[in-house]
Order: sequence, then C-alpha cells, then structure tokens
Amino acid sequence: MDCTNKLKLVFGDLTLGVKGDAWQVIFNYMRGGVESLVSGGREWAYRAPQPTFWRALTDNDRGSQFHLKSGCWLAADTFIKVTGAQVTVDGQDIALPIAPENNRYTSDETADSVAIAFTFETLTVPAAKVTVTYTVTADGRINVACRYFGQKGLPQMPVFGLRMIMPTMATGFTYEGLSGETYPDRMAGGVPGVYEVKGLPVTPYMVPQDCGMHMETKWVEIRRDTQLANTANPPESALKITMDDKPFAFSCLPYTAEELENATHHEELPPARRTVLCVYGAVRGVGGINSWGADVEEAYHLSAEKDMAFSFNIEL
Repeated sequence: MDCTNKLKLVFGDLTLGVKGDAWQVIFNYMRGGVESLVSGGREWAYRAPQPTFWRALTDNDRGSQFHLKSGCWLAADTFIKVTGAQVTVDGQDIALPIAPENNRYTSDETADSVAIAFTFETLTVPAAKVTVTYTVTADGRINVACRYFGQKGLPQMPVFGLRMIMPTMATGFTYEGLSGETYPDRMAGGVPGVYEVKGLPVTPYMVPQDCGMHMETKWVEIRRDTQLANTANPPESALKITMDDKPFAFSCLPYTAEELENATHHEELPPARRTVLCVYGAVRGVGGINSWGADVEEAYHLSAEKDMAFSFNIEL
C-alpha cells in the first residue's frame, strides 16, 4: 500500500504502537515481538512471532535418530528468553521507552521509519543468541531481519526461521515459488510458478510429520475470512509476505511443529483452529537414502555452529 503520511507512534508502558493509513501494529518489549497486527480490518497476530528451530520429525529423521542428537532444538523452539530490545526512530537509537521513560513523549509523535530490535537467548547448552529486527516504514511495509549467532558445541539444527501464529484458520494461500512440497535436497521436481492452495492441507502420512515445505519462494499471500471477535466478520482479506534480498522457504499449516510431533496418529492432532506460518531462512534436508539409519547428506546439514541470517517483508 502506498502511503505519503508519516507513521504515528504511541509509546506505552511496555509497548510501542505504530499506525499507518489503514493498518496498525503493536510491539511488546517483554514478549519480544508483535502482539497485534491489524490490516484489512482484521487482526493477524495471535501470538508474538518468535524464532523457530524445529520442524516435526520425518520417518527418515526417526530412522537416523536425529531427535536423540538434536532434541535440544525442540525445547529451544518451545521456550526462548527475551534478553533485550532497542528502539530506533528515524535512524536514531533512543532509550528504551518503557515506563517512566515513555512519559516524556506526547500523543502526537510521528516518524518516517521506526525499528525495533529484539534479542533472544536459547535454552541450549551452551546458549545461542538470536536477533529479530522489525523496521516499519510509512509506505506500509515491515522488514523483518533475523540473525542467528553460531555457537560451538551445539548439534545440527532442523531449521532457522520465524513462526507467526494467526488467530483463525486461513481459507488458503497463494505463492510464487516451486510447485508441490520441496526441501533443499528435494527440489529437482519443483516447477517455478504461481500456485494456489485451498485450505491448510496436512499431508496424510501414516504418522504425522513435517509437511508443506515450499522452497525458493518469492512471495506468499495468506487469505482469511474469520476473526476472533464478537462482531461481524469483515470481507476476506490477505496478508502478503515478500522476499527481501533472496527467496525464502515457508510452511503454512494449522499446527505447530510441537503439535505434529506430539501425535502418532492423525486423530490425535488437536482440532484445527489457527494458522501457523513459518518463514525460513535455512532448512535441513530430509534425506531418503533409507529410513532406517542413513543420515541426510552432509551438503544438506544445518550447522548450529555457524552464523545464519535472512530477511523478508510483511506488506500491509
């Protein structure tokens, strides 16, 4: 959305509100991210986005006992510590505007751009640092930059990305990228193009496992026609994620990796009620040489000892 007006800023006790022409976003310093994102008349945030490190095990992962070697990343995916936040307004760092520092601001604060950088610490041993920086500009765009700082001694990582949970089920999504379900070592059959997916399909493997991965994506648009509110639903609206400097991978499912992991049969999955969008900057391969011990080929390993970074845009 094109916008020529400035951003309106609201400095709360523990939050920063940023408002544009037809959208608004609220950042929470303690939760480490976006606690509200309203666009198209609809709330898009159910939980504050957080770094994600785990994809549900596949049969190949179980066969190679990957979970016994790298299970700490499942815990890191579930629990993570917010250790800091930094706010930058029009390129200038400011003191963290929590109470009582926020009292120095008025209700008429504006800016051309504002950035909020959150720092996280994993509960792995040793701990690793992750930063997620949101840069909001008056043209209705949020640039999201994620960085993982490698730590010696940590085991292979399944994925590195950002998980966003939306309040209700999506009616479907459209994306530009490779056809079908693809992984770093399973891309040869993917055909570049624009594809529409109805609903949030979960591949009916005998045992629930990771599915719905889409590599080399330029953009994805998620559509919803419901909301969690005691009011009439607005018309169907969409939220669009676009690549920044390079394509990304994503999955859009009704379950988190932990929910898939906890089910040994599909009837054990909880009722589908949310939309779980994960945008990935790095993904481990799935292997397939055999399912009873062979590891993923080394070229498709994901080393937690190395730095990783990626970015994408949320179009409002």
